[in-house]
Amino acid sequence: MIIRIVVDLLQAYLFVLFVRIILTWFPIDPWSKAARAYNLLAKVTDPVLIPLRRLIPPIRLGGTAIDLSPIILFVGISVLVQFLRNR
Repeated sequence: MIIRIVVDLLQAYLFVLFVRIILTWFPIDPWSKAARAYNLLAKVTDPVLIPLRRLIPPIRLGGTAIDLSPIILFVGISVLVQFLRNR
């Protein structure tokens, strides 16, 4: 029962993280409703992503950088969910 609740919460967090990742691909007007939604998602995901970014800095490619921390977090939580489901 408790494992099921934890799995459901982790899956909800994965959804929030996925939506945040998708929103970063598009320019967002800082005064729009999308910006408010993005800021809410950032408040939920940043407490985990910021320490992870310290461990794994973005990869520099010329003038751009690729932040792998959301992808690594997504994969890590997915593996944890699968592990918990198989218990």
